[in-house]
Parts: sequence; structure tokens; C-alpha cells
Amino acid sequence: MFGNLGYGEMILIGFLVLLLFGAKRLPEIGSSLGKSIKMFKRSIKDIQDELPSNNDFEEEHPRPKAQSQPRQDASYSQDSSSQETPKENTQD
Repeated sequence: MFGNLGYGEMILIGFLVLLLFGAKRLPEIGSSLGKSIKMFKRSIKDIQDELPSNNDFEEEHPRPKAQSQPRQDASYSQDSSSQETPKENTQD
């Protein structure tokens, strides 16, 4: 359920928490923990709303369209290389 914790370990932890804080204090702790989690989630959402999304960025800075370049076939590049004449090394 929670990683390597089984039901027995969770019951033991719950019993120790009950002994430490008392039955009257547990609902207060639970509500304050719930409020803090809610505030944390709200602050995360506010930060995400403030940051620009990918769509906003693309609207401000559109990507340039790719220009089509003529394709060179493999046979063309092989033919052009065979047309070159090797330079002769002449020594006088």
C-alpha cells in the first residue's frame, strides 16, 4: 500500500501518533494539515498560471517555416565524384 509498509506497521504508527498527540488534538492536526496542502496546491497553480505556456511563446515568437531545398540523389553525388579528374603529381 505505502511502499514497504504493511497494515500492521500502519496501525502501530497510528497508535503511536494517538499516544503522542491525544485524541482531542488529532482532528486539529488533520484539519491544519489539510489546509496547508490546499494552500500549497493553490500556490503551485498560481505559479503555473503566471508562467507562459508553450502556446503563448509560439504566438509571440513563431517558428520560421522550413525552406525546401533541392534533394540530391545518391546516384548524382556518386556520378559527380567520378567526373572529377585526379591531379597528377609532376616533378621536374
